[in-house]
Amino acid sequence: MKEIRIHGRGGQGSVTAADLISISGFASGKYGQGFPAFGVERRGAPVQAFARLSDKPMRVRYQVYEPDYVMVLDSTLVDVVNVAAGLKDNGIIIINSKESAEHFSKKIDAKAKIVTVDATQAALDITGVPIVNTVMLGAFAAATGEMTVESVEDAVKKRFAGEVGEKNAAAVRATYNFVKEGMK
Repeated sequence: MKEIRIHGRGGQGSVTAADLISISGFASGKYGQGFPAFGVERRGAPVQAFARLSDKPMRVRYQVYEPDYVMVLDSTLVDVVNVAAGLKDNGIIIINSKESAEHFSKKIDAKAKIVTVDATQAALDITGVPIVNTVMLGAFAAATGEMTVESVEDAVKKRFAGEVGEKNAAAVRATYNFVKEGMK
């Protein structure tokens, strides 16, 4: 079982991202769960959402305390929240930022691979709005290999109808390709 924690701010779509990971994982032949941590969330406040992917049915139903992967939708959270809390030593942290992975390795105390992608700019360029949740899913698929990019594109198109879905799917593919190229 692989566990994912998503750090974002209220209104950025962290819960939707967790749901889409679950749906994409299922389409890639896995069992999936996606769920939020509810509290006093409000627009702009730090929030968390969680997802799990497994080759076998899952019976666990609690938040993720020791993730394999962490997604950070807003890089300013690195200075406010310990995004690496409980992260497994061989884990991966994917951060939406113009900054390099080396920049964050100085701030984050973890034995994890850090991947950065400017998801905000990709979202603006392709969708016209700075909403990064779907864009980050392309980076997640590329960095982890837990799901196919096609399954993410399909899930996005099913969640968002018409032109919005098409643009978001294109942003998923662009970010996936960018991260895959950077990993060579």
